[in-house]
Amino acid sequence: MVFWNEKSLAANDGVAPSAALDDGLALKARLHLRLLDMLNLSALEKTSRETLALEIRRTVSSLLAEEKRLLSPTQSDQLVEELLDELLGLGPLEPLLKDDTITDILINTHERVYIERGGRLQLSGLRFQDSRHLLRIINKIVSAVGRRVDESSPMVDARLADGSRVNAIIPPLAVDGPLVSIRKFAKIPINMGKLVEIGSITGEMATVLQALVAARRNVLISGGTGSGKTTLLNALSAFIDGHERIVTIEDSAELQLQQPHVGRLETRPSNIEGKGEVNQRELVKNALRMRPDRIIVGEVRAGEAFDMLQAMNTGHDGSMTTVHANTGRDALSRIEQMIGMAGFDIPIRSIRGQIASAIHVVVQTERQEDGRRRVISISELVGMEQDVITLQEIFRFKRTGRGPDGDVLGQFETTGVRPKFIEHLVSRGINLPLDMFIHGRRSV
Repeated sequence: MVFWNEKSLAANDGVAPSAALDDGLALKARLHLRLLDMLNLSALEKTSRETLALEIRRTVSSLLAEEKRLLSPTQSDQLVEELLDELLGLGPLEPLLKDDTITDILINTHERVYIERGGRLQLSGLRFQDSRHLLRIINKIVSAVGRRVDESSPMVDARLADGSRVNAIIPPLAVDGPLVSIRKFAKIPINMGKLVEIGSITGEMATVLQALVAARRNVLISGGTGSGKTTLLNALSAFIDGHERIVTIEDSAELQLQQPHVGRLETRPSNIEGKGEVNQRELVKNALRMRPDRIIVGEVRAGEAFDMLQAMNTGHDGSMTTVHANTGRDALSRIEQMIGMAGFDIPIRSIRGQIASAIHVVVQTERQEDGRRRVISISELVGMEQDVITLQEIFRFKRTGRGPDGDVLGQFETTGVRPKFIEHLVSRGINLPLDMFIHGRRSV
């Protein structure tokens, strides 16, 4: 099979590396451009990585001989792998994406790439050749999911093939150069058992949440950025009966539901002419016509909060969503504000009544200073007292201090409140031991 265009391997591409690049980056940049110039792209698409690696290795040896460069076998292997990543993958990002210990990749222009490992940020040793190189990688990511990023549309949300979430923002909005944030998702979704094992939640709290999902109670998950809201939502969704029809709605599809009967919907940005946008609110309205048993909205941010409440109040019990907020009380206030900003002329008391009747439980997550993510509160909505939504906490994480290594110290405990949802659970044939709600008892 012919992998190369009919051009001389000795042809000069005429591109000089930037003086700012180190020798290794400059060499890889030159070889990459030469390979792109010589590749037969139509043959490349039908070729395995192993076969292409052999061909690239032979060609790289010829090019290195031209440059009078001598590399060790290890250096040569690494160079071939990096060139394969450039041609077939996402360049310098590939080793980071393959590392399962990395949870976040944060690119601050082409010169600095930070990673989060074990809940802590650190500077990686990787970098891009220049801003054009980084922009090329960004365009490869967003074009794969039918989106675009350019000066007329300089912000974009996208996803990788494994479901990892990507946000990119480029000049002129990003002053110093392109900025990219990648939230990696585990290849094997984290289940509730794993969350208990790592101390994000206790077994008793997990049992209660499992019962609530099975009994079709509506759950709102609240927390800050990176606090584990989507991970918890994925874990909770595992308790949904496999016979139910689920419709998910997201800005960028990242939920990893394991049930067989799932319809996944994703918003669409406007095209270059400013037309064709489909937002979450329109998708929620459409989902109601799809005969769902449950609707799961990845995150409510605007007017779709009203439609989500309507769905919860009109027969779609067991629906779930997430919202950015620092406390359970703040989460309810944010939903109230979203409905108000959507332009609905509805009295505040009526909005709060809708919230109180639609949402049954608020689960608060937090990413703490030591990098660990915990469920710090589970609260139940029990109705209205005059114009105020009544919220009672059932479980909480009580902090007691900081350890010498910076770890957050504390324990999970019950508040002594016997939840009103117990009666609903019993009516569904789900019986929880009442002693797990005794006041001051440490949840285990």
